[in-house]
Amino acid sequence: MLTHHRRLASRSIVSTDLSVWSDVQAIATIYQRDQERFHLLLTEPKVAISREQSDPEPNSTDLLPTPRLLWLEISPYRITMTMQGDGKLSYRHHWERGVYGISRYWLQGSQIRQGSQIKLHNYTRSLHLDGYPIPEQLRLEYELWADQTQLGCYVLNLEIQND
Repeated sequence: MLTHHRRLASRSIVSTDLSVWSDVQAIATIYQRDQERFHLLLTEPKVAISREQSDPEPNSTDLLPTPRLLWLEISPYRITMTMQGDGKLSYRHHWERGVYGISRYWLQGSQIRQGSQIKLHNYTRSLHLDGYPIPEQLRLEYELWADQTQLGCYVLNLEIQND
């Protein structure tokens, strides 16, 4: 039986060797698939983009809010994180402990059919999931690679407040 819970969640991604940092705090909906598998859904706070980037009128410079949806499939063995919804960028990461996974980014152009995909590899150094029956903390350490070039080491941390 599919059960769901609403909890405050904080998701951060930090590079250990580059100046990259992202933090999202929002109310998340957690769907329990079975004893060890969960889907977590949260909406990132709206990001302001220039109207110039979304509208062909060159004199439009008002800021437009664009919500983005984060969806995580969580188990003690593998994690999938998907971001979609802002119309310009989407991504999907697959991580599994000790395995090279795939990170894909989709960039949308202003024209229909204009867009491109970037495919990278990631190597999961460690994956820790704590909390029962609902996860309370996820810590994932990984490397991001483009062919033979390392693009940094990252830590994804997800904290879920249980009542």
